[in-house]
Amino acid sequence: MDARPTLSFKEAKSLQFKVPKGTTDIVPDVAVKWQYLERKAVELFEKYGYKPIITPIFEHTEVFTRGIGSSTDIVQKEMYTFEDKGKRSLTLRPEGTAPVIRSYVEQNMNQLPQPVKLYYTGPMFRYERPQAGRFRQFWQIGVEAIGSDDPALDAESILLLVNYFKAVGLKELTLYINSMGCENDRPQYIETLKAYAEAKRESLCNDCVKRVDLNPLRLFDCKNETCQAVMSDAPKLIDHLCESCRNHFDEVKHYLEMQCVNYVIKPELVRGLDYYTKTTFEIVSPLLGAQNAIGGGGRYNKLVEEFGGPSTPGIGFALGTERLALAVEKEGAFDVDENTTEVFIAVADPAAKHAAVNILYELRANDISADIDYMDRSLKAQLKAANRRGVRYFVFLGSRELEAGAVVVKDMEDGAQVEVKLNELVEHLTGLVGAAN
Repeated sequence: MDARPTLSFKEAKSLQFKVPKGTTDIVPDVAVKWQYLERKAVELFEKYGYKPIITPIFEHTEVFTRGIGSSTDIVQKEMYTFEDKGKRSLTLRPEGTAPVIRSYVEQNMNQLPQPVKLYYTGPMFRYERPQAGRFRQFWQIGVEAIGSDDPALDAESILLLVNYFKAVGLKELTLYINSMGCENDRPQYIETLKAYAEAKRESLCNDCVKRVDLNPLRLFDCKNETCQAVMSDAPKLIDHLCESCRNHFDEVKHYLEMQCVNYVIKPELVRGLDYYTKTTFEIVSPLLGAQNAIGGGGRYNKLVEEFGGPSTPGIGFALGTERLALAVEKEGAFDVDENTTEVFIAVADPAAKHAAVNILYELRANDISADIDYMDRSLKAQLKAANRRGVRYFVFLGSRELEAGAVVVKDMEDGAQVEVKLNELVEHLTGLVGAAN
C-alpha cells in the first residue's frame, strides 16, 4: 500500500516542481530544431563513411580519470560521480570520446577494417556554472575516426566539421588549428613552460599555481584575464615540435589549403582534455559573444593504449547542440517546418465523428499527416485551433456532408474551398500536399 501522504492541490502547487539547476526542458518547437541539426549531421557524416555508436550514459569513473586526465578541470571539478549499491564508482559521462574508445577496445573493433569511423549524439553532464548555451546536462554531436595517423584524415575531420556548419547555414566562422606534438616533444617543452610559469607564479590565480606543478599545459585553459595575459607571452609548443610532428602539421595545412579552407594558427589552443596529441582544432562563431566556440577536437594517438588496447591513433571532434542551435537561430538559418500536421479534420455534428475518424486513419495510412479535434469544440474553435497549429488544409464534415458522401476541403492559406467526394479525398489531398511541399 502506498504510504505517501496525500497532498492538497494547494500543497502540491507550493512544491513548485521545476527542472534541476543547469537543465532545461526541450519543448516541441525547440526539439524539432534539434532534430533538424541532428538529421543534417547524420546525412553528412554517413556520406563521409561514419556509422552510429551508442554508449552508456554512465561509465566506470576510471574511464574518465584515465581517459580525460586526472588534472583536468573536468575531472577535478565538473564530473557527476556517485557510488552505486554495489560500491562501484560511476560517473555520468562528461564527454563522448573516452566512452567510444573504451568501446573500441572492449568490442575488439581493431579487428574491423581501419580506420573505424563512428558518430554519436546524446546528453553529457558537467557541473558548470549555467549560462547562455551552457548547461549541466547538455547534448553533443561527435565523430571519431580510429586507426590511422594519416594527416589527410585530420584534414577530413576538420573539413567535415566546417562543411557541417555550412550545411546548417552558419557563416563568418573562424577555424583555429594547432599542433600538440607527441611524447617526444612534450618533456623538454613542459620543463621550459614550467620554468616560465614559476617566474610568473605571483601573477597566477590559485588554480593556475597548482597547475604549474600538476600539468603546466592546463595553464592555457584558464579563463582568468590576468592568467591569460601572462600565458600570451609563454613559450609555445608549436615552436618545439619534432621533425615528424612538424611534417604532419604541414601536411594537414596543405590538405586544408587544397580545399581552400582558411585557418588561423593558434599556439595556445590545447583544448581542455589531456589526451590530445598532434592536431587540435576549434571553430568559433561571432554570434555567440565571449563564449564563442561551437565545436572542436583533435588527434589522440595514445588514448587506445590507455584503455589497454594496442597502439592505435585516432582523431575526432564534438560540438554542443545547445550552442549550435543558438548560433543557427541568431543567423536566422533554421530551415524547419515546426508544424508537422498537414490536414486537420473538423467535425460539426457528433453523428459524423465515426466517419471522420475513419477518414483520419485512411489519410494517415496514405502518408498524409493528419489530426482531428478531440476536445468537442465548436466549429469556430476547431478552425482557430487549426490556424494556431499552422495546418494548411482544413477538412470539414457535418451531417449534410455525411449524407452526401463528401467533405469540404479548405486551403487555409488562400481561403479557397471545394467539396470533394469521400472516395476521391485521398487522391485530392495527396495532390495538394505534394504540390505544397
